[in-house]
Amino acid sequence: MEFSAWNLLTDVGLISLLLLIGMLLRAKIGLLQRSFMPASIIAGILGLILGPSGFNIIPFSDFIGDYPGVLIAVVFAALPLSTPKFKWSEVIDRVGGLWSYSQIIMLLMWGGGLLFALILLVPLFDVHNGFGLILAAGFVGGHGTAAALGDAFAQQGWDEATSLAMTSATIGAVLAIVVGLLLIRSSANKGHANYISSFEQLPEELRTGLLSKNKQSSMGSETVSSISIDPLVFHIALVVFATTIGYYLSQFGESLYANLSIPAFSLSFLVGLILRQLMQMVKVDDYIDKSVMSKISGSATDILVAFGIASINLTVVAENLIPFTILIIFGILFSYFFYRFVSQYYFQENWFEKGIFTFGWITGAVAMGIALLRIVDPRLESNTLDEFGLAYIPIAPVEILIITFSPLFILNGQHWLFSAITIGASAVVLIFSYYKKWVKFRYKENA
Repeated sequence: MEFSAWNLLTDVGLISLLLLIGMLLRAKIGLLQRSFMPASIIAGILGLILGPSGFNIIPFSDFIGDYPGVLIAVVFAALPLSTPKFKWSEVIDRVGGLWSYSQIIMLLMWGGGLLFALILLVPLFDVHNGFGLILAAGFVGGHGTAAALGDAFAQQGWDEATSLAMTSATIGAVLAIVVGLLLIRSSANKGHANYISSFEQLPEELRTGLLSKNKQSSMGSETVSSISIDPLVFHIALVVFATTIGYYLSQFGESLYANLSIPAFSLSFLVGLILRQLMQMVKVDDYIDKSVMSKISGSATDILVAFGIASINLTVVAENLIPFTILIIFGILFSYFFYRFVSQYYFQENWFEKGIFTFGWITGAVAMGIALLRIVDPRLESNTLDEFGLAYIPIAPVEILIITFSPLFILNGQHWLFSAITIGASAVVLIFSYYKKWVKFRYKENA
């Protein structure tokens, strides 16, 4: 089937319809409200069931599996353009403990997941050497990272990686809420929570996803005059420009050296970063509205998630069902261990709130972590979310480096080295956090 512009229009139109249906279902069905499942995931599941991999009722084109690779480049290009200014001293002083805790978990999820698969799953089930990476790609990174890693491996010939990583992200999001709610109920009964709230006490907008008129706010500011160019078009142009240059650089690298396959999303992030620095140098960065850029990134992510889930190849998942299930179980046990034990040594105050948020993050990405946090801390009095926003600033470059270079390590037969580097780096962070007295080896049972 030859691609045309109408394929793109009809695919986006169909996924838009599913997004609207997902939003409606989330607003009206109590079970979906309790699951905190975003409309994008609901839309993706509907697309998977009714699309080519399911009952083949929705006439998607053959190209829906290609869209997530493009959209993740858009998301990464917008990231440096949507980040507010900050001082490194503020990050270290305020959130050193949360940073080191989160950084260690992220590194161990990538390196430990790969090591677990290399020791157990690769010999027993003859899966790909990079099989263990799909755990962190889906759990910690979510659907965006799953798309990025899958696209990188697809360029190297492992086409099944995208379906497996997307499935990992979808299962992780569901498990984050299901297991997270069980942990909240158990810990609340033991007196570990400081700000606990029942589901019925949550604001209506958190349950239904709809904002009442008195709680609606502007999505951003108009930084340029529409007489010259529409402000939204101006912001989209910056993001798409950075994405396009990133793609061209990726293609240029491959033309110079066939094995030099640096993903377009990584280079798009770099171009976006350079673009922002240049705008700051000439003092025109005030014309970038961070809220608008964040909305562009969020919109691309929603569409990415929907297309990513809808394009999952269920045959691939079924063929790898046993090793995939074992890997998922390992990921849940790993996440629970950090939540239940390690968090109490790191956080002397609000360990439960910070621990349950991090559990949601490392199993179902940041969105699920926020959903769990709003249950146990509806007014955000623990400052967990604010602190994580700062803590993630130094984590983001590390995550991008891992997503970019982990496939290259696997391609060149350096999978053991990648595990050693990530696990070794987590040990260094642990030692550093002990030196800075961010972690105290004193058990704290109560919050």
